[in-house]
Amino acid sequence: MKEGTITAIKGQIIEVEFREDKPAINDILTLENDPTAIFEVYSSASDESFYCFLLRSSQQLQRGMKVLNTKKPLVVPVGKGLLGRVINVFGEPLDGEAPLENLTYAPISPTDIPYDHISVPSVFLETGIKVIDFFSPILKGSRVGLFGGAGVGKTILLTEIIHNVVILHKEENVSVFAGVGERAREGHELYETLKASNVLQKVALIFGQMGENAAVRFRTAMAAATIAEHFRDVKKTNVLFFIDNMFRFAQAGYELGTLMNQIPSQDGYQPTLASELASVQERLVSTTSGTMTSIEAIYVPSDDLTDYAVQSIFPFLSSSVVLSRSIYQDGRFPAVDILHSTSSALSKETVGDSHYSYYLASQSLLKRAIELERIVSLIGESELSTADQSIYRRAKILRNYFTQNFFTTELQTGKKGVYVPLSELVTDVGQIISGRYDDVPPQSFMNIGSLKDLMKA
Repeated sequence: MKEGTITAIKGQIIEVEFREDKPAINDILTLENDPTAIFEVYSSASDESFYCFLLRSSQQLQRGMKVLNTKKPLVVPVGKGLLGRVINVFGEPLDGEAPLENLTYAPISPTDIPYDHISVPSVFLETGIKVIDFFSPILKGSRVGLFGGAGVGKTILLTEIIHNVVILHKEENVSVFAGVGERAREGHELYETLKASNVLQKVALIFGQMGENAAVRFRTAMAAATIAEHFRDVKKTNVLFFIDNMFRFAQAGYELGTLMNQIPSQDGYQPTLASELASVQERLVSTTSGTMTSIEAIYVPSDDLTDYAVQSIFPFLSSSVVLSRSIYQDGRFPAVDILHSTSSALSKETVGDSHYSYYLASQSLLKRAIELERIVSLIGESELSTADQSIYRRAKILRNYFTQNFFTTELQTGKKGVYVPLSELVTDVGQIISGRYDDVPPQSFMNIGSLKDLMKA
Protein backbone atom coordinates (compact mmCIF):
# COMPACT_ATOMS: atom_id res chain seq x y z
CA MET A 1 0.00 0.00 0.00
CA LYS A 2 1.67 3.19 -1.21
CA GLU A 3 1.19 6.45 0.63
CA GLY A 4 0.39 9.92 -0.59
CA THR A 5 0.71 13.39 0.86
CA ILE A 6 -1.86 16.14 1.45
CA THR A 7 -0.72 19.19 -0.53
CA ALA A 8 -3.73 21.51 -0.23
CA ILE A 9 -6.91 21.84 1.83
CA LYS A 10 -9.90 23.76 0.45
CA GLY A 11 -12.91 23.13 2.67
CA GLN A 12 -14.27 19.70 1.75
CA ILE A 13 -11.78 19.32 -1.12
CA ILE A 14 -8.41 17.83 -0.26
CA GLU A 15 -5.62 17.77 -2.83
CA VAL A 16 -3.38 14.74 -2.49
CA GLU A 17 -0.13 13.88 -4.27
CA PHE A 18 0.85 10.31 -5.16
CA ARG A 19 4.21 9.83 -6.87
CA GLU A 20 3.79 6.05 -7.15
CA ASP A 21 0.89 3.61 -7.23
CA LYS A 22 -1.62 6.30 -8.09
CA PRO A 23 -5.21 5.84 -6.90
CA ALA A 24 -8.20 5.20 -9.14
CA ILE A 25 -11.25 7.44 -9.26
CA ASN A 26 -13.63 6.62 -6.36
CA ASP A 27 -10.91 4.97 -4.27
CA ILE A 28 -11.20 5.62 -0.53
CA LEU A 29 -8.17 7.13 1.23
CA THR A 30 -7.51 7.36 4.97
CA LEU A 31 -5.00 9.18 7.12
CA GLU A 32 -1.93 7.13 7.97
CA ASN A 33 -2.41 7.79 11.69
CA ASP A 34 -6.21 7.88 11.70
CA PRO A 35 -8.16 5.26 9.69
CA THR A 36 -11.50 6.85 10.68
CA ALA A 37 -10.82 9.79 8.35
CA ILE A 38 -12.37 9.16 4.94
CA PHE A 39 -11.45 10.78 1.61
CA GLU A 40 -12.86 9.79 -1.78
CA VAL A 41 -10.82 10.36 -4.94
CA TYR A 42 -12.99 12.39 -7.33
CA SER A 43 -10.77 13.62 -10.16
CA SER A 44 -7.19 14.27 -11.15
CA ALA A 45 -5.69 17.73 -10.61
CA SER A 46 -2.45 16.91 -12.47
CA ASP A 47 -0.35 13.86 -13.32
CA GLU A 48 0.46 13.24 -9.68
CA SER A 49 -2.22 15.21 -7.82
CA PHE A 50 -5.81 14.26 -7.15
CA TYR A 51 -8.87 16.08 -5.83
CA CYS A 52 -10.58 14.19 -3.03
CA PHE A 53 -13.87 14.68 -1.22
CA LEU A 54 -13.45 14.96 2.53
CA LEU A 55 -16.29 12.77 3.72
CA ARG A 56 -15.19 12.46 7.33
CA SER A 57 -12.30 13.73 9.44
CA SER A 58 -11.74 13.27 13.17
CA GLN A 59 -8.76 15.58 13.60
CA GLN A 60 -7.26 18.82 12.39
CA LEU A 61 -5.98 18.36 8.87
CA GLN A 62 -2.66 19.82 7.81
CA ARG A 63 -0.59 19.89 4.65
CA GLY A 64 2.07 17.23 4.66
CA MET A 65 -0.03 14.58 6.39
CA LYS A 66 0.31 11.09 4.95
CA VAL A 67 -2.67 9.27 3.46
CA LEU A 68 -3.10 5.61 2.54
CA ASN A 69 -5.07 4.18 -0.37
CA THR A 70 -7.48 1.42 0.64
CA LYS A 71 -8.03 0.63 -3.07
CA LYS A 72 -11.71 0.16 -2.25
CA PRO A 73 -14.70 2.36 -3.19
CA LEU A 74 -17.21 3.85 -0.78
CA VAL A 75 -19.84 1.22 -0.01
CA VAL A 76 -23.32 1.40 1.50
CA PRO A 77 -25.42 -1.36 3.12
CA VAL A 78 -28.22 -2.77 0.96
CA GLY A 79 -31.00 -5.28 1.43
CA LYS A 80 -34.14 -5.90 3.46
CA GLY A 81 -32.33 -5.15 6.73
CA LEU A 82 -32.56 -1.44 5.83
CA LEU A 83 -36.36 -1.43 5.71
CA GLY A 84 -37.72 0.55 8.60
CA ARG A 85 -34.33 2.13 9.30
CA VAL A 86 -32.70 5.52 8.83
CA ILE A 87 -29.01 5.65 7.91
CA ASN A 88 -26.37 8.08 6.67
CA VAL A 89 -24.06 7.71 3.69
CA PHE A 90 -21.65 5.60 5.79
CA GLY A 91 -24.38 3.09 6.63
CA GLU A 92 -24.60 4.23 10.26
CA PRO A 93 -28.07 4.25 11.86
CA LEU A 94 -29.58 7.67 12.68
CA ASP A 95 -32.82 6.44 14.27
CA GLY A 96 -31.43 5.51 17.66
CA GLU A 97 -32.25 1.86 17.12
CA ALA A 98 -29.95 -1.17 17.30
CA PRO A 99 -26.85 -1.30 15.07
CA LEU A 100 -27.28 -2.77 11.61
CA GLU A 101 -26.03 -6.34 11.33
CA ASN A 102 -25.56 -9.06 8.71
CA LEU A 103 -25.99 -6.71 5.75
CA THR A 104 -24.60 -6.88 2.25
CA TYR A 105 -22.60 -3.87 1.01
CA ALA A 106 -22.42 -2.44 -2.50
CA PRO A 107 -20.32 0.37 -4.07
CA ILE A 108 -22.21 3.62 -4.56
CA SER A 109 -20.69 4.21 -7.99
CA PRO A 110 -23.04 3.46 -10.92
CA THR A 111 -22.94 0.31 -13.01
CA ASP A 112 -23.98 0.06 -16.63
CA ILE A 113 -27.44 -1.33 -17.41
CA PRO A 114 -27.68 -3.22 -20.73
CA TYR A 115 -30.16 -1.60 -23.11
CA ASP A 116 -32.09 -4.83 -23.54
CA HIS A 117 -32.73 -4.92 -19.76
CA ILE A 118 -34.46 -1.51 -19.69
CA SER A 119 -38.26 -1.53 -19.84
CA VAL A 120 -40.58 1.29 -20.94
CA PRO A 121 -43.24 2.41 -18.44
CA SER A 122 -46.84 1.88 -19.49
CA VAL A 123 -48.89 1.22 -16.31
CA PHE A 124 -50.69 4.12 -14.61
CA LEU A 125 -49.81 4.85 -10.97
CA GLU A 126 -52.80 6.33 -9.17
CA THR A 127 -51.97 8.81 -6.40
CA GLY A 128 -55.49 9.89 -5.39
CA ILE A 129 -54.40 13.53 -5.77
CA LYS A 130 -56.76 15.03 -8.34
CA VAL A 131 -54.56 17.64 -9.96
CA ILE A 132 -51.67 15.18 -10.44
CA ASP A 133 -53.69 12.22 -11.68
CA PHE A 134 -55.55 14.37 -14.20
CA PHE A 135 -52.97 16.87 -15.49
CA SER A 136 -49.63 15.17 -14.73
CA PRO A 137 -50.36 11.44 -14.56
CA ILE A 138 -47.56 9.20 -13.33
CA LEU A 139 -46.59 5.91 -14.93
CA LYS A 140 -44.99 3.14 -12.90
CA GLY A 141 -41.30 3.29 -13.68
CA SER A 142 -41.22 6.95 -14.72
CA ARG A 143 -39.46 9.99 -13.20
CA VAL A 144 -41.57 12.82 -11.78
CA GLY A 145 -40.42 16.27 -10.67
CA LEU A 146 -42.22 18.51 -8.15
CA PHE A 147 -40.96 22.05 -8.87
CA GLY A 148 -41.48 25.03 -6.60
CA GLY A 149 -39.86 27.84 -4.65
CA ALA A 150 -39.46 28.00 -0.90
CA GLY A 151 -42.60 27.41 1.13
CA VAL A 152 -45.12 26.59 -1.63
CA GLY A 153 -45.72 22.98 -0.56
CA LYS A 154 -43.23 20.69 -2.37
CA THR A 155 -42.40 18.58 0.67
CA ILE A 156 -46.05 18.40 1.76
CA LEU A 157 -47.06 17.23 -1.71
CA LEU A 158 -44.24 14.68 -1.76
CA THR A 159 -45.26 13.42 1.68
CA GLU A 160 -48.89 13.07 0.55
CA ILE A 161 -47.80 11.03 -2.47
CA ILE A 162 -45.78 8.81 -0.13
CA HIS A 163 -48.85 8.42 2.10
CA ASN A 164 -51.24 7.57 -0.71
CA VAL A 165 -48.97 5.35 -2.78
CA VAL A 166 -46.91 3.67 -0.07
CA ILE A 167 -49.59 3.35 2.60
CA LEU A 168 -52.56 2.55 0.41
CA HIS A 169 -50.57 0.29 -1.94
CA LYS A 170 -47.99 -0.99 0.55
CA GLU A 171 -48.22 -4.60 -0.58
CA GLU A 172 -46.98 -3.74 -4.07
CA ASN A 173 -43.76 -1.81 -3.50
CA VAL A 174 -40.63 -1.22 -1.49
CA SER A 175 -39.70 2.44 -1.02
CA VAL A 176 -36.40 4.28 -0.68
CA PHE A 177 -36.33 7.88 0.54
CA ALA A 178 -33.26 10.11 0.09
CA GLY A 179 -33.09 13.31 2.13
CA VAL A 180 -30.48 15.46 0.38
CA GLY A 181 -29.71 18.88 1.79
CA GLU A 182 -33.03 19.39 3.56
CA ARG A 183 -33.78 20.24 7.19
CA ALA A 184 -33.37 17.63 9.91
CA ARG A 185 -36.81 18.60 11.22
CA GLU A 186 -38.48 17.57 7.95
CA GLY A 187 -36.71 14.23 8.01
CA HIS A 188 -37.86 13.60 11.56
CA GLU A 189 -41.45 14.53 10.68
CA LEU A 190 -41.44 12.12 7.74
CA TYR A 191 -40.04 9.34 9.92
CA GLU A 192 -42.75 9.87 12.54
CA THR A 193 -45.48 10.00 9.86
CA LEU A 194 -44.38 6.70 8.36
CA LYS A 195 -44.06 5.14 11.80
CA ALA A 196 -47.54 6.26 12.84
CA SER A 197 -49.00 4.90 9.59
CA ASN A 198 -47.47 1.43 10.16
CA VAL A 199 -45.61 1.44 6.82
CA LEU A 200 -42.13 2.24 8.08
CA GLN A 201 -41.18 -1.42 7.66
CA LYS A 202 -41.58 -1.00 3.88
CA VAL A 203 -39.36 2.09 3.60
CA ALA A 204 -35.58 2.55 3.73
CA LEU A 205 -34.43 6.10 4.52
CA ILE A 206 -31.01 7.68 4.00
CA PHE A 207 -30.23 11.26 4.98
CA GLY A 208 -27.47 13.71 4.12
CA GLN A 209 -29.04 16.80 5.59
CA MET A 210 -28.51 20.53 5.41
CA GLY A 211 -25.99 20.55 8.25
CA GLU A 212 -23.71 17.98 6.55
CA ASN A 213 -20.79 19.08 4.42
CA ALA A 214 -21.24 19.35 0.65
CA ALA A 215 -19.36 16.11 -0.12
CA VAL A 216 -21.67 14.05 2.11
CA ARG A 217 -24.79 15.66 0.62
CA PHE A 218 -23.43 15.04 -2.88
CA ARG A 219 -22.80 11.35 -2.25
CA THR A 220 -26.06 10.67 -0.38
CA ALA A 221 -28.06 10.70 -3.62
CA MET A 222 -25.67 8.15 -5.15
CA ALA A 223 -25.90 5.92 -2.07
CA ALA A 224 -29.71 6.05 -2.17
CA ALA A 225 -29.69 5.04 -5.84
CA THR A 226 -27.50 2.04 -4.95
CA ILE A 227 -29.98 0.90 -2.29
CA ALA A 228 -32.87 1.24 -4.75
CA GLU A 229 -30.97 -0.66 -7.47
CA HIS A 230 -30.40 -3.58 -5.10
CA PHE A 231 -34.12 -3.93 -4.40
CA ARG A 232 -34.88 -3.70 -8.12
CA ASP A 233 -32.17 -5.96 -9.54
CA VAL A 234 -31.33 -8.41 -6.75
CA LYS A 235 -34.61 -8.64 -4.84
CA LYS A 236 -36.59 -8.15 -8.10
CA THR A 237 -39.01 -5.80 -6.40
CA ASN A 238 -40.92 -2.78 -7.66
CA VAL A 239 -39.34 0.30 -6.09
CA LEU A 240 -40.66 3.76 -5.27
CA PHE A 241 -37.76 6.21 -5.06
CA PHE A 242 -38.30 9.57 -3.36
CA ILE A 243 -35.73 12.34 -3.13
CA ASP A 244 -36.01 15.66 -1.36
CA ASN A 245 -34.29 17.65 -2.83
CA MET A 246 -32.68 17.10 -6.23
CA PHE A 247 -31.69 20.76 -6.54
CA ARG A 248 -29.68 20.43 -3.31
CA PHE A 249 -27.71 17.64 -4.98
CA ALA A 250 -26.85 19.99 -7.84
CA GLN A 251 -26.06 22.73 -5.34
CA ALA A 252 -23.65 20.47 -3.43
CA GLY A 253 -21.86 19.77 -6.72
CA TYR A 254 -21.63 23.52 -7.30
CA GLU A 255 -20.02 24.06 -3.91
CA LEU A 256 -17.48 21.32 -4.56
CA GLY A 257 -16.78 22.55 -8.09
CA THR A 258 -15.98 26.02 -6.77
CA LEU A 259 -13.45 24.56 -4.34
CA MET A 260 -11.83 22.63 -7.21
CA ASN A 261 -11.39 25.87 -9.20
CA GLN A 262 -13.70 24.72 -11.99
CA ILE A 263 -14.50 27.41 -14.53
CA PRO A 264 -18.19 28.27 -14.04
CA SER A 265 -20.71 27.53 -16.74
CA GLN A 266 -24.13 29.14 -17.30
CA ASP A 267 -25.56 31.02 -14.29
CA GLY A 268 -22.32 30.30 -12.44
CA TYR A 269 -22.97 26.57 -12.07
CA GLN A 270 -20.29 23.92 -12.42
CA PRO A 271 -19.52 22.78 -16.00
CA THR A 272 -20.08 19.16 -14.94
CA LEU A 273 -23.69 19.77 -13.81
CA ALA A 274 -25.36 17.79 -16.61
CA SER A 275 -23.13 14.74 -16.18
CA GLU A 276 -23.55 14.82 -12.38
CA LEU A 277 -27.34 14.85 -12.71
CA ALA A 278 -27.15 12.06 -15.28
CA SER A 279 -25.02 9.96 -12.91
CA VAL A 280 -28.06 9.74 -10.61
CA GLN A 281 -31.03 10.12 -12.96
CA GLU A 282 -29.93 7.46 -15.44
CA ARG A 283 -29.83 4.90 -12.63
CA LEU A 284 -33.49 5.49 -11.76
CA VAL A 285 -34.95 3.37 -14.54
CA SER A 286 -37.15 0.31 -14.80
CA THR A 287 -35.64 -2.97 -15.91
CA THR A 288 -36.86 -6.46 -16.67
CA SER A 289 -36.26 -7.23 -12.99
CA GLY A 290 -38.60 -4.59 -11.59
CA THR A 291 -39.93 -1.06 -11.96
CA MET A 292 -38.44 2.01 -10.32
CA THR A 293 -40.69 5.05 -10.01
CA SER A 294 -38.81 8.21 -9.02
CA ILE A 295 -40.60 11.20 -7.47
CA GLU A 296 -38.30 14.17 -6.90
CA ALA A 297 -38.83 17.45 -5.07
CA ILE A 298 -36.90 20.23 -6.84
CA TYR A 299 -36.34 23.62 -5.26
CA VAL A 300 -36.68 26.58 -7.66
CA PRO A 301 -34.45 29.46 -6.48
CA SER A 302 -36.31 32.80 -6.46
CA ASP A 303 -39.27 31.06 -8.16
CA ASP A 304 -37.28 31.23 -11.41
CA LEU A 305 -37.96 28.18 -13.56
CA THR A 306 -35.35 29.39 -16.05
CA ASP A 307 -32.57 28.79 -13.50
CA TYR A 308 -29.92 26.69 -15.25
CA ALA A 309 -29.86 23.91 -12.63
CA VAL A 310 -33.66 23.62 -12.72
CA GLN A 311 -33.69 23.57 -16.52
CA SER A 312 -30.99 20.88 -16.49
CA ILE A 313 -33.28 18.54 -14.51
CA PHE A 314 -36.33 18.86 -16.79
CA PRO A 315 -35.01 16.64 -19.66
CA PHE A 316 -34.66 13.63 -17.35
CA LEU A 317 -38.32 13.69 -16.26
CA SER A 318 -41.46 12.10 -17.65
CA SER A 319 -43.85 14.30 -15.65
CA SER A 320 -43.41 17.81 -14.24
CA VAL A 321 -45.61 19.25 -11.50
CA VAL A 322 -45.01 23.00 -11.12
CA LEU A 323 -46.15 24.76 -7.95
CA SER A 324 -47.03 28.45 -8.09
CA ARG A 325 -46.58 31.06 -5.38
CA SER A 326 -49.51 33.15 -6.67
CA ILE A 327 -51.83 30.12 -6.47
CA TYR A 328 -50.52 29.39 -2.97
CA GLN A 329 -51.24 32.96 -1.91
CA ASP A 330 -54.76 32.65 -3.33
CA GLY A 331 -55.36 29.84 -0.83
CA ARG A 332 -55.74 27.02 -3.35
CA PHE A 333 -53.93 23.89 -2.24
CA PRO A 334 -52.09 22.02 -3.64
CA ALA A 335 -50.76 25.12 -5.38
CA VAL A 336 -50.17 23.40 -8.74
CA ASP A 337 -49.89 25.53 -11.87
CA ILE A 338 -52.02 23.39 -14.16
CA LEU A 339 -51.01 25.05 -17.43
CA HIS A 340 -47.29 24.66 -16.76
CA SER A 341 -47.44 21.07 -15.49
CA THR A 342 -46.94 18.32 -18.07
CA SER A 343 -46.69 14.57 -18.49
CA SER A 344 -45.53 12.31 -21.31
CA ALA A 345 -48.32 9.93 -20.26
CA LEU A 346 -51.00 12.28 -21.58
CA SER A 347 -52.05 10.42 -24.70
CA LYS A 348 -55.13 8.52 -25.76
CA GLU A 349 -53.17 5.28 -25.72
CA THR A 350 -52.14 5.72 -22.10
CA VAL A 351 -55.00 7.48 -20.31
CA GLY A 352 -57.91 6.66 -22.62
CA ASP A 353 -60.16 8.73 -24.89
CA SER A 354 -62.34 10.30 -22.18
CA HIS A 355 -59.47 11.44 -19.95
CA TYR A 356 -57.51 12.82 -22.90
CA SER A 357 -60.45 14.71 -24.43
CA TYR A 358 -61.42 16.22 -21.06
CA TYR A 359 -57.79 17.19 -20.50
CA LEU A 360 -57.69 19.11 -23.79
CA ALA A 361 -61.03 20.75 -23.05
CA SER A 362 -59.84 21.76 -19.55
CA GLN A 363 -56.64 23.27 -20.91
CA SER A 364 -58.58 25.25 -23.50
CA LEU A 365 -61.07 26.45 -20.87
CA LEU A 366 -58.38 27.59 -18.42
CA LYS A 367 -56.34 29.35 -21.11
CA ARG A 368 -59.40 31.27 -22.25
CA ALA A 369 -60.18 32.19 -18.63
CA ILE A 370 -56.71 33.73 -18.25
CA GLU A 371 -57.37 35.91 -21.30
CA LEU A 372 -60.71 36.97 -19.79
CA GLU A 373 -59.05 37.79 -16.45
CA ARG A 374 -57.20 40.64 -18.11
CA ILE A 375 -60.47 42.04 -19.40
CA VAL A 376 -62.23 41.53 -16.05
CA SER A 377 -59.47 43.44 -14.24
CA LEU A 378 -60.23 46.45 -16.48
CA ILE A 379 -64.02 46.48 -16.92
CA GLY A 380 -65.41 43.90 -14.49
CA GLU A 381 -66.97 40.47 -14.95
CA SER A 382 -70.48 41.85 -15.51
CA GLU A 383 -69.36 43.51 -18.73
CA LEU A 384 -68.41 40.20 -20.34
CA SER A 385 -70.72 38.58 -22.87
CA THR A 386 -73.04 35.85 -21.63
CA ALA A 387 -70.88 33.18 -23.27
CA ASP A 388 -67.66 34.59 -21.76
CA GLN A 389 -69.26 34.89 -18.33
CA SER A 390 -70.15 31.22 -18.52
CA ILE A 391 -66.56 30.28 -19.48
CA TYR A 392 -65.09 32.47 -16.75
CA ARG A 393 -67.36 31.01 -14.06
CA ARG A 394 -66.83 27.43 -15.23
CA ALA A 395 -63.03 27.88 -15.11
CA LYS A 396 -63.36 29.08 -11.48
CA ILE A 397 -65.35 25.96 -10.66
CA LEU A 398 -62.76 23.75 -12.33
CA ARG A 399 -59.81 25.38 -10.55
CA ASN A 400 -61.55 25.13 -7.18
CA TYR A 401 -62.48 21.50 -7.80
CA PHE A 402 -58.79 20.61 -8.05
CA THR A 403 -58.10 21.82 -4.50
CA GLN A 404 -57.92 19.01 -1.97
CA ASN A 405 -57.43 18.29 1.71
CA PHE A 406 -54.43 16.05 2.45
CA PHE A 407 -54.12 13.19 4.91
CA THR A 408 -50.68 14.41 5.97
CA THR A 409 -51.97 17.86 6.99
CA GLU A 410 -54.99 16.74 9.02
CA LEU A 411 -53.37 17.76 12.32
CA GLN A 412 -52.57 21.25 11.01
CA THR A 413 -55.85 21.97 9.21
CA GLY A 414 -58.31 19.91 11.22
CA LYS A 415 -59.82 18.73 7.94
CA LYS A 416 -59.94 15.08 6.92
CA GLY A 417 -57.87 14.08 3.91
CA VAL A 418 -59.49 12.62 0.80
CA TYR A 419 -58.45 10.14 -1.87
CA VAL A 420 -60.21 10.43 -5.23
CA PRO A 421 -60.08 7.40 -7.58
CA LEU A 422 -59.19 8.19 -11.17
CA SER A 423 -62.49 6.86 -12.54
CA GLU A 424 -64.49 9.30 -10.39
CA LEU A 425 -62.10 12.12 -11.21
CA VAL A 426 -62.50 11.81 -14.99
CA THR A 427 -66.29 11.62 -14.70
CA ASP A 428 -66.37 14.70 -12.45
CA VAL A 429 -64.28 16.81 -14.81
CA GLY A 430 -66.47 15.80 -17.74
CA GLN A 431 -69.58 16.96 -15.88
CA ILE A 432 -68.01 20.30 -14.90
CA ILE A 433 -66.88 21.00 -18.47
CA SER A 434 -70.31 20.14 -19.84
CA GLY A 435 -71.81 22.92 -17.71
CA ARG A 436 -73.85 20.73 -15.40
CA TYR A 437 -72.73 22.66 -12.31
CA ASP A 438 -72.69 26.18 -13.72
CA ASP A 439 -75.40 27.28 -11.28
CA VAL A 440 -73.49 26.13 -8.19
CA PRO A 441 -71.33 28.81 -6.49
CA PRO A 442 -67.65 28.23 -7.36
CA GLN A 443 -66.69 28.50 -3.67
CA SER A 444 -68.69 25.31 -2.98
CA PHE A 445 -66.07 23.28 -4.88
CA MET A 446 -63.15 24.27 -2.64
CA ASN A 447 -61.41 21.34 -0.93
CA ILE A 448 -64.04 18.74 -1.74
CA GLY A 449 -63.15 15.22 -2.82
CA SER A 450 -65.31 14.05 -5.70
CA LEU A 451 -68.59 15.66 -6.74
CA LYS A 452 -70.32 13.12 -4.51
CA ASP A 453 -69.11 15.22 -1.56
CA LEU A 454 -70.73 18.31 -3.12
CA MET A 455 -74.04 16.53 -3.27
CA LYS A 456 -73.74 15.53 0.39
CA ALA A 457 -73.10 19.11 1.49
